[in-house]
Amino acid sequence: MTLRDRLKDALSLADTMSKEESTAKGKGLRASVPRGDHALWAPALDRPDPVQLLREQGDSRVQALLPLRYERMSASAFTFYRGGALIMASDLADTPVTGIQVQLCGDAHISNFGLFSSPERRTVFDINDFDETLPGPWEWDVKRLAASVEICGRDNGLAKEQRKAAVLACVQGYREGMRAFADKGNLDVWYAHLDVDTLREKVVANMKSASAKKGAAETSDKKTDAKSHAKTDTARASGPNAAAVKATNKVIDKAKAKNSARAIQKMTEVVDGKLRIISDPPVIVPLRELIAENMGEDRAEKFDEAAIERLMHAVLAEYRSTLAPDKRRLIDSYTAVDVAHKVVGVGSVGTRAWIVVMRGADEEDPLVLQIKEAQASVLERFAGKSEYKKHGQRVVAGQRAMQSASDMLLGWCSIPDANTRKKKHYYVRQLWDGKGSIDLSKLDSEQLKTLSKACGWTLAHAHARTGDRFAIAAYLGKSDKFDKAIAQFASKYADQNELDYARFMQALEADEI
Repeated sequence: MTLRDRLKDALSLADTMSKEESTAKGKGLRASVPRGDHALWAPALDRPDPVQLLREQGDSRVQALLPLRYERMSASAFTFYRGGALIMASDLADTPVTGIQVQLCGDAHISNFGLFSSPERRTVFDINDFDETLPGPWEWDVKRLAASVEICGRDNGLAKEQRKAAVLACVQGYREGMRAFADKGNLDVWYAHLDVDTLREKVVANMKSASAKKGAAETSDKKTDAKSHAKTDTARASGPNAAAVKATNKVIDKAKAKNSARAIQKMTEVVDGKLRIISDPPVIVPLRELIAENMGEDRAEKFDEAAIERLMHAVLAEYRSTLAPDKRRLIDSYTAVDVAHKVVGVGSVGTRAWIVVMRGADEEDPLVLQIKEAQASVLERFAGKSEYKKHGQRVVAGQRAMQSASDMLLGWCSIPDANTRKKKHYYVRQLWDGKGSIDLSKLDSEQLKTLSKACGWTLAHAHARTGDRFAIAAYLGKSDKFDKAIAQFASKYADQNELDYARFMQALEADEI
Protein backbone atom coordinates (compact mmCIF):
# COMPACT_ATOMS: atom_id res chain seq x y z
CA MET A 1 0.00 0.00 0.00
CA THR A 2 1.37 3.41 -0.97
CA LEU A 3 1.79 6.34 1.43
CA ARG A 4 -1.11 8.13 -0.26
CA ASP A 5 -3.42 5.13 0.26
CA ARG A 6 -2.35 4.81 3.91
CA LEU A 7 -3.08 8.47 4.57
CA LYS A 8 -6.48 8.25 2.89
CA ASP A 9 -7.43 5.17 4.94
CA ALA A 10 -6.19 6.78 8.16
CA LEU A 11 -8.22 9.94 7.52
CA SER A 12 -11.45 8.07 6.84
CA LEU A 13 -10.91 5.87 9.91
CA ALA A 14 -10.21 8.89 12.17
CA ASP A 15 -13.61 10.36 11.27
CA THR A 16 -15.40 7.38 12.85
CA MET A 17 -13.20 6.75 15.92
CA SER A 18 -14.02 7.83 19.46
CA LYS A 19 -11.55 9.70 21.66
CA GLU A 20 -10.74 6.49 23.52
CA GLU A 21 -10.25 4.53 20.31
CA SER A 22 -7.97 7.22 18.89
CA THR A 23 -5.91 7.25 22.09
CA ALA A 24 -5.54 3.48 21.99
CA LYS A 25 -4.60 3.65 18.34
CA GLY A 26 -1.92 6.28 19.04
CA LYS A 27 -0.32 4.20 21.78
CA GLY A 28 -0.45 1.12 19.60
CA LEU A 29 1.44 2.90 16.82
CA ARG A 30 4.53 3.00 19.03
CA ALA A 31 4.98 -0.72 18.31
CA SER A 32 4.82 -0.42 14.51
CA VAL A 33 6.63 2.96 14.34
CA PRO A 34 8.85 3.27 17.45
CA ARG A 35 9.40 6.87 18.44
CA GLY A 36 13.15 6.34 18.35
CA ASP A 37 12.93 5.48 14.63
CA HIS A 38 12.38 9.15 13.83
CA ALA A 39 16.07 9.70 14.57
CA LEU A 40 16.96 7.54 11.60
CA TRP A 41 17.88 9.32 8.41
CA ALA A 42 20.47 8.95 5.68
CA PRO A 43 20.38 10.20 2.09
CA ALA A 44 18.93 7.61 -0.28
CA LEU A 45 21.30 6.03 -2.77
CA ASP A 46 19.16 7.39 -5.60
CA ARG A 47 18.62 10.77 -3.92
CA PRO A 48 17.90 13.47 -6.54
CA ASP A 49 20.50 16.14 -7.13
CA PRO A 50 19.30 19.20 -5.14
CA VAL A 51 20.37 21.52 -7.95
CA GLN A 52 18.23 19.57 -10.41
CA LEU A 53 15.22 19.90 -8.10
CA LEU A 54 15.72 23.66 -7.98
CA ARG A 55 15.93 23.72 -11.78
CA GLU A 56 12.60 21.90 -11.97
CA GLN A 57 11.01 24.47 -9.68
CA GLY A 58 12.44 27.28 -11.74
CA ASP A 59 10.75 26.13 -14.95
CA SER A 60 7.36 27.55 -13.87
CA ARG A 61 8.74 30.83 -12.49
CA VAL A 62 9.61 34.18 -14.00
CA GLN A 63 12.97 33.40 -15.57
CA ALA A 64 14.31 36.93 -15.19
CA LEU A 65 13.89 36.68 -11.40
CA LEU A 66 15.67 33.36 -10.90
CA PRO A 67 19.10 35.02 -10.45
CA LEU A 68 17.61 37.05 -7.59
CA ARG A 69 16.09 33.92 -6.06
CA TYR A 70 19.43 32.13 -6.15
CA GLU A 71 21.25 35.20 -4.86
CA ARG A 72 19.00 35.31 -1.81
CA MET A 73 19.36 31.57 -1.25
CA SER A 74 23.15 31.83 -1.49
CA ALA A 75 23.47 34.15 1.53
CA SER A 76 23.89 31.23 3.97
CA ALA A 77 23.06 27.58 4.56
CA PHE A 78 19.97 28.81 6.41
CA THR A 79 18.64 30.92 3.53
CA PHE A 80 19.35 28.00 1.21
CA TYR A 81 17.28 25.77 3.50
CA ARG A 82 14.42 28.28 3.44
CA GLY A 83 14.34 28.17 -0.36
CA GLY A 84 14.75 24.39 -0.57
CA ALA A 85 11.33 23.14 0.51
CA LEU A 86 11.14 20.76 -2.46
CA ILE A 87 14.53 19.26 -1.58
CA MET A 88 13.44 18.39 1.94
CA ALA A 89 10.00 17.21 0.83
CA SER A 90 11.76 14.69 -1.39
CA ASP A 91 13.84 13.50 1.58
CA LEU A 92 10.92 13.36 4.01
CA ALA A 93 8.96 11.09 1.69
CA ASP A 94 11.22 8.20 2.77
CA THR A 95 11.10 8.85 6.54
CA PRO A 96 9.02 6.86 9.07
CA VAL A 97 5.43 8.06 9.52
CA THR A 98 2.55 6.88 11.69
CA GLY A 99 -0.03 7.44 8.95
CA ILE A 100 -1.92 10.10 10.94
CA GLN A 101 -2.81 12.91 8.57
CA VAL A 102 -3.15 16.63 9.33
CA GLN A 103 -3.24 19.80 7.28
CA LEU A 104 0.45 20.50 6.77
CA CYS A 105 2.03 23.91 6.50
CA GLY A 106 4.45 22.23 4.10
CA ASP A 107 7.21 24.74 4.80
CA ALA A 108 7.16 25.02 8.59
CA HIS A 109 10.61 26.48 9.15
CA ILE A 110 11.20 28.90 12.01
CA SER A 111 11.20 31.98 9.72
CA ASN A 112 7.61 31.23 8.71
CA PHE A 113 6.26 31.99 12.18
CA GLY A 114 5.55 35.55 13.21
CA LEU A 115 3.13 38.23 14.35
CA PHE A 116 0.06 39.65 12.63
CA SER A 117 -3.21 41.34 13.55
CA SER A 118 -6.38 39.31 13.86
CA PRO A 119 -9.69 40.74 12.57
CA GLU A 120 -10.40 41.72 16.20
CA ARG A 121 -7.13 43.74 16.14
CA ARG A 122 -5.33 41.42 18.56
CA THR A 123 -1.68 40.86 17.74
CA VAL A 124 -1.16 37.10 17.62
CA PHE A 125 1.75 34.75 16.97
CA ASP A 126 1.16 32.03 14.39
CA ILE A 127 2.32 30.37 11.17
CA ASN A 128 2.35 32.99 8.42
CA ASP A 129 3.19 31.13 5.18
CA PHE A 130 0.96 28.52 3.57
CA ASP A 131 2.14 28.39 -0.04
CA GLU A 132 2.94 24.67 0.29
CA THR A 133 0.01 23.64 2.51
CA LEU A 134 -1.48 20.20 1.84
CA PRO A 135 -2.80 17.27 3.89
CA GLY A 136 -0.03 14.86 4.87
CA PRO A 137 1.88 13.17 7.73
CA TRP A 138 2.21 15.42 10.78
CA GLU A 139 5.82 14.30 11.24
CA TRP A 140 6.92 16.14 8.09
CA ASP A 141 6.12 19.58 9.51
CA VAL A 142 7.75 18.74 12.86
CA LYS A 143 10.95 17.58 11.19
CA ARG A 144 11.18 20.61 8.91
CA LEU A 145 10.68 22.94 11.88
CA ALA A 146 13.17 21.12 14.11
CA ALA A 147 15.84 21.04 11.40
CA SER A 148 15.35 24.77 10.80
CA VAL A 149 16.04 25.47 14.48
CA GLU A 150 19.27 23.48 14.31
CA ILE A 151 20.33 25.23 11.09
CA CYS A 152 19.42 28.66 12.46
CA GLY A 153 21.50 27.92 15.56
CA ARG A 154 24.48 27.01 13.39
CA ASP A 155 24.00 30.18 11.36
CA ASN A 156 24.10 32.19 14.61
CA GLY A 157 27.30 30.47 15.77
CA LEU A 158 25.70 28.69 18.73
CA ALA A 159 27.42 25.73 20.37
CA LYS A 160 26.24 22.17 19.73
CA GLU A 161 24.58 21.80 23.17
CA GLN A 162 22.85 25.17 22.79
CA ARG A 163 21.42 24.14 19.44
CA LYS A 164 20.31 20.81 20.82
CA ALA A 165 18.58 22.54 23.74
CA ALA A 166 16.67 24.78 21.31
CA VAL A 167 15.57 21.83 19.16
CA LEU A 168 14.49 19.86 22.22
CA ALA A 169 12.51 22.88 23.44
CA CYS A 170 10.83 23.10 20.03
CA VAL A 171 9.71 19.47 20.01
CA GLN A 172 8.79 19.63 23.70
CA GLY A 173 6.55 22.60 22.89
CA TYR A 174 4.88 20.53 20.17
CA ARG A 175 4.49 17.43 22.32
CA GLU A 176 3.20 19.23 25.42
CA GLY A 177 0.96 21.43 23.32
CA MET A 178 -0.59 18.43 21.57
CA ARG A 179 -1.17 16.64 24.87
CA ALA A 180 -2.84 19.74 26.30
CA PHE A 181 -5.09 20.03 23.25
CA ALA A 182 -6.06 16.37 23.62
CA ASP A 183 -7.54 17.28 27.01
CA LYS A 184 -9.62 20.14 25.60
CA GLY A 185 -12.94 20.23 23.82
CA ASN A 186 -13.17 20.89 20.09
CA LEU A 187 -14.23 24.53 20.47
CA ASP A 188 -11.53 25.23 23.04
CA VAL A 189 -8.91 23.90 20.64
CA TRP A 190 -10.32 25.98 17.81
CA TYR A 191 -10.32 29.21 19.84
CA ALA A 192 -6.87 28.73 21.38
CA HIS A 193 -4.25 31.25 20.30
CA LEU A 194 -0.92 32.73 21.34
CA ASP A 195 -1.32 36.50 21.69
CA VAL A 196 1.37 39.04 22.48
CA ASP A 197 0.64 39.11 26.22
CA THR A 198 1.05 35.35 26.47
CA LEU A 199 4.19 35.59 24.37
CA ARG A 200 5.64 38.17 26.77
CA GLU A 201 4.82 35.90 29.70
CA LYS A 202 6.61 33.00 28.02
CA VAL A 203 9.68 35.16 27.37
CA VAL A 204 9.82 36.32 31.00
CA ALA A 205 9.22 32.82 32.42
CA ASN A 206 11.87 31.21 30.24
CA MET A 207 14.43 33.92 30.90
CA LYS A 208 13.79 33.70 34.65
CA SER A 209 14.31 29.96 34.53
CA ALA A 210 17.52 30.34 32.54
CA SER A 211 18.83 33.05 34.86
CA ALA A 212 18.03 31.02 37.96
CA LYS A 213 19.82 27.95 36.59
CA LYS A 214 22.84 30.01 35.60
CA GLY A 215 22.93 31.68 39.00
CA ALA A 216 22.67 28.38 40.82
CA ALA A 217 25.47 26.86 38.76
CA GLU A 218 27.79 29.81 39.30
CA THR A 219 27.27 30.07 43.04
CA SER A 220 26.95 26.42 44.03
CA ASP A 221 30.61 26.20 45.04
CA LYS A 222 30.70 29.53 46.86
CA LYS A 223 29.98 30.05 50.52
CA THR A 224 27.78 33.12 50.75
CA ASP A 225 25.01 33.99 53.16
CA ALA A 226 21.32 33.82 52.25
CA LYS A 227 20.99 37.57 51.93
CA SER A 228 23.72 37.92 49.28
CA HIS A 229 22.28 34.90 47.44
CA ALA A 230 18.94 36.68 47.14
CA LYS A 231 20.53 39.89 45.86
CA THR A 232 22.62 38.01 43.30
CA ASP A 233 19.67 36.00 41.99
CA THR A 234 17.49 39.11 41.72
CA ALA A 235 20.15 41.02 39.79
CA ARG A 236 20.80 38.13 37.43
CA ALA A 237 17.11 37.55 36.77
CA SER A 238 16.15 41.18 36.19
CA GLY A 239 18.88 41.98 33.65
CA PRO A 240 18.11 39.32 31.01
CA ASN A 241 14.37 39.60 31.65
CA ALA A 242 14.38 43.35 31.04
CA ALA A 243 16.43 42.97 27.85
CA ALA A 244 14.25 40.10 26.57
CA VAL A 245 11.00 41.95 27.25
CA LYS A 246 12.39 45.11 25.65
CA ALA A 247 13.36 43.20 22.52
CA THR A 248 9.96 41.48 22.42
CA ASN A 249 8.11 44.77 22.81
CA LYS A 250 10.18 46.28 20.01
CA VAL A 251 9.12 43.51 17.61
CA ILE A 252 5.48 43.85 18.68
CA ASP A 253 5.44 47.65 18.32
CA LYS A 254 7.05 47.41 14.89
CA ALA A 255 4.44 44.85 13.80
CA LYS A 256 1.53 47.01 14.98
CA ALA A 257 2.87 49.95 12.97
CA LYS A 258 3.14 47.83 9.82
CA ASN A 259 -0.16 48.48 8.06
CA SER A 260 -1.50 49.85 4.79
CA ALA A 261 -0.79 53.43 5.84
CA ARG A 262 2.85 52.51 6.50
CA ALA A 263 3.03 50.68 3.15
CA ILE A 264 1.73 53.79 1.39
CA GLN A 265 4.29 55.96 3.16
CA LYS A 266 7.17 53.65 2.27
CA MET A 267 6.27 52.46 -1.23
CA THR A 268 4.49 55.37 -2.91
CA GLU A 269 4.98 58.97 -3.97
CA VAL A 270 2.72 61.69 -5.36
CA VAL A 271 3.28 62.41 -9.06
CA ASP A 272 1.22 65.17 -10.75
CA GLY A 273 -1.17 65.03 -7.83
CA LYS A 274 -1.66 61.26 -8.09
CA LEU A 275 -0.45 58.45 -5.85
CA ARG A 276 2.10 56.26 -7.60
CA ILE A 277 4.08 53.20 -6.51
CA ILE A 278 7.82 53.94 -6.44
CA SER A 279 9.82 51.90 -8.94
CA ASP A 280 12.64 49.81 -7.45
CA PRO A 281 13.49 47.13 -10.04
CA PRO A 282 13.71 44.21 -9.94
CA VAL A 283 11.99 44.13 -6.53
CA ILE A 284 9.17 46.57 -7.32
CA VAL A 285 8.17 47.34 -10.92
CA PRO A 286 5.00 49.40 -11.55
CA LEU A 287 2.61 48.04 -14.15
CA ARG A 288 3.16 51.12 -16.33
CA GLU A 289 6.83 50.21 -16.70
CA LEU A 290 5.98 46.64 -17.62
CA ILE A 291 3.55 47.88 -20.27
CA ALA A 292 6.13 50.31 -21.63
CA GLU A 293 8.72 47.55 -21.79
CA ASN A 294 6.46 45.11 -23.59
CA MET A 295 4.03 47.29 -25.55
CA GLY A 296 5.62 50.72 -25.87
CA GLU A 297 5.62 54.09 -24.12
CA ASP A 298 2.50 55.31 -25.91
CA ARG A 299 0.28 52.59 -24.43
CA ALA A 300 1.84 53.09 -21.02
CA GLU A 301 1.03 56.82 -21.06
CA LYS A 302 -2.61 56.06 -21.87
CA PHE A 303 -2.82 53.67 -18.94
CA ASP A 304 -4.41 56.11 -16.52
CA GLU A 305 -6.12 55.64 -13.16
CA ALA A 306 -9.44 54.85 -14.79
CA ALA A 307 -7.81 52.07 -16.82
CA ILE A 308 -6.25 50.63 -13.65
CA GLU A 309 -9.63 50.69 -11.93
CA ARG A 310 -11.29 48.86 -14.83
CA LEU A 311 -8.49 46.30 -15.01
CA MET A 312 -8.51 45.58 -11.28
CA HIS A 313 -12.31 45.35 -11.24
CA ALA A 314 -12.05 42.59 -13.84
CA VAL A 315 -9.12 40.86 -12.11
CA LEU A 316 -10.73 40.98 -8.67
CA ALA A 317 -14.19 39.88 -9.78
CA GLU A 318 -13.48 36.25 -8.92
CA TYR A 319 -11.71 37.28 -5.71
CA ARG A 320 -14.84 39.16 -4.57
CA SER A 321 -16.92 36.00 -5.01
CA THR A 322 -14.68 34.16 -2.53
CA LEU A 323 -15.41 36.69 0.23
CA ALA A 324 -18.36 36.85 2.60
CA PRO A 325 -21.01 39.41 1.53
CA ASP A 326 -19.99 41.97 4.16
CA LYS A 327 -16.33 41.78 3.06
CA ARG A 328 -17.40 42.25 -0.56
CA ARG A 329 -19.11 45.49 0.39
CA LEU A 330 -15.93 46.57 2.16
CA ILE A 331 -13.75 45.86 -0.89
CA ASP A 332 -16.25 47.62 -3.14
CA SER A 333 -15.81 50.78 -1.08
CA TYR A 334 -12.18 51.03 -2.27
CA THR A 335 -10.86 52.15 -5.66
CA ALA A 336 -7.62 50.85 -7.21
CA VAL A 337 -5.16 53.65 -8.06
CA ASP A 338 -1.92 51.83 -8.93
CA VAL A 339 -0.49 48.34 -9.45
CA ALA A 340 3.05 46.92 -9.37
CA HIS A 341 4.89 43.63 -9.46
CA LYS A 342 6.68 43.04 -6.14
CA VAL A 343 9.21 40.32 -5.34
CA VAL A 344 8.75 38.74 -1.91
CA GLY A 345 10.60 36.31 0.35
CA VAL A 346 13.34 33.82 -0.48
CA GLY A 347 11.61 30.64 -1.59
CA SER A 348 8.83 32.63 -3.29
CA VAL A 349 11.12 34.66 -5.56
CA GLY A 350 10.22 33.98 -9.16
CA THR A 351 6.54 33.41 -8.51
CA ARG A 352 4.31 36.23 -9.69
CA ALA A 353 3.23 38.66 -6.99
CA TRP A 354 1.44 42.00 -7.32
CA ILE A 355 0.53 44.82 -5.00
CA VAL A 356 -2.56 46.97 -5.55
CA VAL A 357 -2.80 50.40 -3.91
CA MET A 358 -6.43 51.30 -3.19
CA ARG A 359 -8.11 54.46 -1.90
CA GLY A 360 -11.11 54.44 0.41
CA ALA A 361 -12.98 57.46 1.76
CA ASP A 362 -10.02 59.72 0.91
CA GLU A 363 -6.22 59.71 0.55
CA GLU A 364 -5.89 59.09 4.28
CA ASP A 365 -7.87 55.84 4.01
CA PRO A 366 -5.61 53.44 2.05
CA LEU A 367 -5.68 49.70 1.54
CA VAL A 368 -2.86 47.70 -0.05
CA LEU A 369 -3.64 44.20 -1.30
CA GLN A 370 -1.12 41.56 -2.30
CA ILE A 371 -2.06 39.18 -5.13
CA LYS A 372 0.41 36.30 -4.91
CA GLU A 373 0.75 33.37 -7.28
CA ALA A 374 0.01 29.94 -5.89
CA GLN A 375 1.70 27.09 -7.73
CA ALA A 376 1.41 23.38 -6.97
CA SER A 377 2.61 22.46 -3.48
CA VAL A 378 6.05 20.85 -3.31
CA LEU A 379 4.35 18.06 -1.35
CA GLU A 380 2.00 17.02 -4.14
CA ARG A 381 4.34 14.59 -5.87
CA PHE A 382 4.82 12.75 -2.54
CA ALA A 383 1.47 13.08 -0.71
CA GLY A 384 -0.96 13.32 -3.63
CA LYS A 385 -2.73 16.14 -5.44
CA SER A 386 -4.86 18.70 -3.67
CA GLU A 387 -8.62 18.31 -3.68
CA TYR A 388 -8.76 21.90 -4.93
CA LYS A 389 -8.25 22.53 -8.64
CA LYS A 390 -7.20 26.12 -7.96
CA HIS A 391 -4.04 26.44 -5.90
CA GLY A 392 -5.10 29.83 -4.59
CA GLN A 393 -8.11 28.13 -3.02
CA ARG A 394 -5.82 25.39 -1.68
CA VAL A 395 -3.67 27.98 0.09
CA VAL A 396 -6.65 29.87 1.51
CA ALA A 397 -8.41 26.71 2.72
CA GLY A 398 -5.23 25.47 4.40
CA GLN A 399 -4.54 28.82 6.04
CA ARG A 400 -8.07 29.17 7.38
CA ALA A 401 -7.91 25.64 8.78
CA MET A 402 -4.55 26.04 10.51
CA GLN A 403 -4.41 29.66 11.70
CA SER A 404 -6.03 30.84 14.90
CA ALA A 405 -7.24 33.98 13.10
CA SER A 406 -6.82 34.65 9.39
CA ASP A 407 -6.87 37.87 7.40
CA MET A 408 -10.53 38.81 6.93
CA LEU A 409 -9.80 39.80 3.31
CA LEU A 410 -8.15 36.47 2.44
CA GLY A 411 -9.43 35.08 -0.86
CA TRP A 412 -8.33 33.72 -4.24
CA CYS A 413 -8.61 34.32 -7.97
CA SER A 414 -7.26 33.26 -11.37
CA ILE A 415 -5.59 35.64 -13.82
CA PRO A 416 -4.69 34.90 -17.47
CA ASP A 417 -0.98 34.97 -18.20
CA ALA A 418 -0.04 37.91 -20.42
CA ASN A 419 1.87 35.67 -22.84
CA THR A 420 0.11 32.29 -22.87
CA ARG A 421 -3.36 33.48 -21.81
CA LYS A 422 -3.47 30.36 -19.65
CA LYS A 423 -4.93 31.13 -16.23
CA LYS A 424 -2.58 31.18 -13.27
CA HIS A 425 -3.77 30.79 -9.70
CA TYR A 426 -3.41 33.47 -7.03
CA TYR A 427 -4.45 34.17 -3.48
CA VAL A 428 -5.20 37.66 -2.17
CA ARG A 429 -4.54 39.18 1.24
CA GLN A 430 -3.66 42.48 2.84
CA LEU A 431 0.00 43.27 2.18
CA TRP A 432 0.82 44.48 5.69
CA ASP A 433 -1.70 43.93 8.46
CA GLY A 434 0.24 44.14 11.68
CA LYS A 435 2.71 41.62 10.30
CA GLY A 436 5.98 41.31 12.18
CA SER A 437 8.95 38.99 11.86
CA ILE A 438 11.72 38.27 14.32
CA ASP A 439 15.33 38.94 13.36
CA LEU A 440 16.64 35.43 13.89
CA SER A 441 20.25 36.47 13.35
CA LYS A 442 20.22 38.44 16.61
CA LEU A 443 18.89 35.67 18.85
CA ASP A 444 21.10 34.27 21.58
CA SER A 445 20.74 30.68 22.78
CA GLU A 446 18.00 31.37 25.34
CA GLN A 447 16.00 33.54 22.97
CA LEU A 448 16.19 30.90 20.24
CA LYS A 449 15.08 28.30 22.77
CA THR A 450 12.09 30.42 23.83
CA LEU A 451 11.04 31.17 20.26
CA SER A 452 11.47 27.54 19.19
CA LYS A 453 9.20 26.33 21.99
CA ALA A 454 6.54 28.85 20.99
CA CYS A 455 6.79 27.66 17.37
CA GLY A 456 6.41 24.06 18.50
CA TRP A 457 3.25 24.88 20.45
CA THR A 458 1.86 26.86 17.53
CA LEU A 459 2.46 24.01 15.08
CA ALA A 460 0.77 21.60 17.49
CA HIS A 461 -2.25 23.89 17.59
CA ALA A 462 -2.51 23.93 13.80
CA HIS A 463 -2.25 20.14 13.67
CA ALA A 464 -4.70 19.66 16.55
CA ARG A 465 -7.29 21.71 14.65
CA THR A 466 -6.97 19.61 11.52
CA GLY A 467 -6.03 16.07 12.59
CA ASP A 468 -6.53 13.36 15.21
CA ARG A 469 -5.02 15.12 18.22
CA PHE A 470 -5.88 12.25 20.54
CA ALA A 471 -3.88 9.71 18.53
CA ILE A 472 -0.91 12.05 18.03
CA ALA A 473 -0.82 12.99 21.74
CA ALA A 474 -1.01 9.35 22.81
CA TYR A 475 1.74 8.40 20.38
CA LEU A 476 4.03 11.16 21.65
CA GLY A 477 3.44 10.31 25.31
CA LYS A 478 4.82 12.01 28.42
CA SER A 479 8.49 11.12 27.99
CA ASP A 480 11.03 12.92 25.83
CA LYS A 481 11.80 9.90 23.61
CA PHE A 482 10.31 11.54 20.55
CA ASP A 483 12.00 14.87 21.36
CA LYS A 484 15.45 13.26 21.48
CA ALA A 485 14.86 11.32 18.28
CA ILE A 486 13.86 14.46 16.37
CA ALA A 487 16.89 16.31 17.76
CA GLN A 488 19.11 13.60 16.31
CA PHE A 489 17.29 13.82 12.98
CA ALA A 490 17.65 17.61 12.95
CA SER A 491 21.40 17.41 13.45
CA LYS A 492 21.81 14.82 10.68
CA TYR A 493 19.66 16.79 8.28
CA ALA A 494 21.52 20.02 9.05
CA ASP A 495 24.72 18.22 8.03
CA GLN A 496 23.08 17.21 4.74
CA ASN A 497 21.81 20.75 4.21
CA GLU A 498 25.37 22.04 4.46
CA LEU A 499 26.46 19.55 1.79
CA ASP A 500 23.54 20.59 -0.42
CA TYR A 501 24.41 24.25 0.10
CA ALA A 502 28.00 23.59 -0.96
CA ARG A 503 26.73 21.78 -4.06
CA PHE A 504 24.43 24.73 -4.81
CA MET A 505 27.26 27.27 -4.48
CA GLN A 506 29.43 25.20 -6.80
CA ALA A 507 26.59 25.10 -9.32
CA LEU A 508 26.26 28.89 -9.16
CA GLU A 509 29.97 29.39 -9.73
CA ALA A 510 29.92 26.97 -12.66
CA ASP A 511 26.78 28.57 -14.18
CA GLU A 512 24.91 25.28 -13.91
CA ILE A 513 21.88 27.08 -12.54
